Amino acid sequence: MGYAMAARLAKGGCDLAVWNRTKSKAEPLKEYGAKIVNQLEELSTKDILFCMVSTYDDVKEVIGKALADPKSKPKMVVECSSISLEGSAELREFLQKKNIEYLAAPVSGNAKVIKAGKLTFVVSGPKTAYERARPYLDMMGQGSSYVGEGELARIVKICHNVFLGVLTQSLAEITVLAEKAGVPRHAFLDFLNKSVMGSTFSRYKTPAFVNLDFSVTFTPHLLRKDMDLGLDAGREFEVPMPLAALTRDLIQQMIGHGMTDKDFSTLLVMQAKGSGLELKPENKEVGDGLSS
Repeated sequence: MGYAMAARLAKGGCDLAVWNRTKSKAEPLKEYGAKIVNQLEELSTKDILFCMVSTYDDVKEVIGKALADPKSKPKMVVECSSISLEGSAELREFLQKKNIEYLAAPVSGNAKVIKAGKLTFVVSGPKTAYERARPYLDMMGQGSSYVGEGELARIVKICHNVFLGVLTQSLAEITVLAEKAGVPRHAFLDFLNKSVMGSTFSRYKTPAFVNLDFSVTFTPHLLRKDMDLGLDAGREFEVPMPLAALTRDLIQQMIGHGMTDKDFSTLLVMQAKGSGLELKPENKEVGDGLSS
């Protein structure tokens, strides 16, 4: 995913330096004019440092090493990972002490979404910093939403991913119900996607549900992490979240059955198993709503 974001910046003519733990994954970006660096410290010479990794521990490691050189530092850090409010606030305090502006800017979308130009950012932090970073955010997708100061973007992203989990489980339930009653999955989802209940997401997941191609876009472990963040936020702000709690347990059940190396949309398979239904690929050409 980070590759796809960097590629759009490079193709847009940005003076771009890139670091990845696996250097070979970044090498193709040279074709678009990006400089591939060997050490994180080399990124500190740029005005804006973008970071996207899996966990807050990864964020701390990457940012810490990138800012290790006392002789240079970026003017701004834009952090795009899905991390907790507490972690984001801790990072903001760390950067403030170094006089580096900080934007929390998690995203909605994956590499395929980015390629289609439909990535979106939700951003919080100083409004002036946002306005300076906005042109680069726009290069990577279809725009950004500024939601205010501090860590508000983090709670928005957490809410978004909780909805992702609940929505996928709901979609799995109704799809299995329709199929067990005799309706092919492709036919049911074709109707749903044309109805007022259809969405960018339901169309995007239709190929996986119809043909059972569960190539990873987001792992069950990462979704469980975000469900836990959402439930933690619910307790903090005293908001009951019964659907989120139940969905989190269903994701845990899926993980317990060893379904961890495929996409989280394998919730469909778990729902089918619980319904006494053996799913088979329908091998139908169906659109995902992204491809032109």
